[in-house]
Amino acid sequence: MKKLMLAAVVAALTVSPVAAAPTMAAPSAVSTPSVKACAKKWEVTGKKVAVRMPEDNKPVASPDSPVVRYLHRGDVVTSCIEAIARTWSGPAYRKCGREGHVWRIVRGGQVPATCLKRA
Repeated sequence: MKKLMLAAVVAALTVSPVAAAPTMAAPSAVSTPSVKACAKKWEVTGKKVAVRMPEDNKPVASPDSPVVRYLHRGDVVTSCIEAIARTWSGPAYRKCGREGHVWRIVRGGQVPATCLKRA
């Protein structure tokens, strides 16, 4: 088995506080960032899909990572963040009949994005 070299890019939403409010404007005119709860729903398309937790201090799971739990076809999960696994050659995994390198971060771990579709 070829050794995979993984690198992750994890996108996360960050909220920065407003630096200074204008002195001349009314308090209602000051724009403040609003924090929304994650509302991206994904439906599981695979028959039985493993939720995997990355080993050690690795940011991205691999097909050999320990299984936390299983999802079944039709389950709906929430995920707003994805982790991207990079390899020297070829895809990072082959799951649900397709190849890929994107893992969706869900409660408890990470799931191959090829096993999910927007709900």
